[in-house]
Amino acid sequence: MNRRRGWLVVIFGFAFGDGLVLQTRGPLLASFRSAFGVSEGLLGLVAPAGTVGFVGAVIVTGFVAGRLDFGRTLLVGIGATALALALLGGMPLYWLFLLVLVGQGTATGVVRALDRTVLSHLYPTQRGRMFTLYSLVWSLGAVSGPLFVTAALSATGWRVAYALLAVLFLPLVALLFRLELPTDANDERELSRAALTRLLRRPEIRGMAVAMVFVGFIEGAVFTWVPYYAAEFVGRELANVLLSVYLLAYVPGRLLYTWLSERIGYLRVALVLSVGAVPAFAAAFSGVEGWLLFGTVFVAGFFSSGFFPLLSAFGVDSAPEYSGPVNAIATAGTYAGIAVGPAGIGVLAEYAGIRTGMAAVPVFAGGLLATLLYTRRAV
Repeated sequence: MNRRRGWLVVIFGFAFGDGLVLQTRGPLLASFRSAFGVSEGLLGLVAPAGTVGFVGAVIVTGFVAGRLDFGRTLLVGIGATALALALLGGMPLYWLFLLVLVGQGTATGVVRALDRTVLSHLYPTQRGRMFTLYSLVWSLGAVSGPLFVTAALSATGWRVAYALLAVLFLPLVALLFRLELPTDANDERELSRAALTRLLRRPEIRGMAVAMVFVGFIEGAVFTWVPYYAAEFVGRELANVLLSVYLLAYVPGRLLYTWLSERIGYLRVALVLSVGAVPAFAAAFSGVEGWLLFGTVFVAGFFSSGFFPLLSAFGVDSAPEYSGPVNAIATAGTYAGIAVGPAGIGVLAEYAGIRTGMAAVPVFAGGLLATLLYTRRAV
C-alpha cells in the first residue's frame, strides 16, 4: 500500500471511529441512568469526563508536536483508546466509569492533536479539502453512532457495545506497525515561547479559538442532549434517530462548503452559516413536534456542519509551519465547549426542564456569530 494512502486509511479510520464513539454517549445516557441510578445533573458529567483529559492531551501533544515521532505517538494513542473502550463496559460504579472515560478522552486527544497535523504536511496545497474530507468521514461515523446504539441495545446491551467499539480500532493499530511517515510530511517547527506569544497575538488565531468554544457549546449540547430532549416528543428509538438526522445533514453540508470555501474563503462561508444557524436552532428547539422537529433539526445540522473544518483550516492556513499548535488550539477550544455546554444544560434541565435547557443552543449560536463578525473586522 502506498505510504500516503496508508496514512489516510489510519487517520480517516480513526476519525470515523472517534465520531462513532462520541455519538454513542448521548443515546446511552438513559442506559447509564438505569445502570448507575444517577440524576440528570450527574449525567451531565459524562461530557466533561470524556473531555477534560482530551483537552489536556490535545494541548500538551499539539504544542510539542515538533519534537515527537508522529508514528509512535499515534500508535500509543490509538492502542490506549481501544483499551479504555474495552474497560468502560466493565465498570461497576459510576465514578469508576467517569474515571476511565477521562482516560479514554486523554488517549483520543493524543491522536486528535496529531492527525490533522499529519494531513496538513502530507497535503499542504490541499489542506482545506483534506480537513473537510476528514470532517466528512468523522460525520459518517457520527451518523452511525446513534444507529449503532439502537442496534446494540436491542441485541445485547451497552456494556457489550463498548467491547465492540474497542475492536473497531485494532486494525488501525496493526496497520500503524507497518507504516512509516514520508520524510516530507514532518516539516513541523518546534514551538518556542516567543513563537507561541506571536502566534497567540494573531487576530486569526484568537478569533478562531473563541469561535471554536462556541462551536463546542453548540455541538456538545446537541450531541449529548438531543436524544434526551426528543424523548419528550417521540419514543426512545426515534429520539436516537433524531441525532442521526442532525448528523446526516453534515454530509451534504460539508461537501458543499468544501466547494464554496475554495472560491470565497473559509471565514466568509463560516460567517454566512452562523447567520443561518441562529434561527435554525431557535426553530428546532422551540417545542415543535413530529416531522417538523426532524426537519428543523436537519436544517440546523446543515448550517452547523461547516464550522469546525472551515475555522480550523482558516487558523492553520494563517500559520502552516505550526500546524500542531494551531490544531491543538482549535480542537481544545471546541472540546472545552463540548465539556462545559452539556454540563450547563444538565443543570438547567434539572431545575427548569430539558426544554428550557435546550433553549440555550440558539444563544450559543448568537455568540458564535458575534465572534466571527469581530474576527472578520479584525483581520
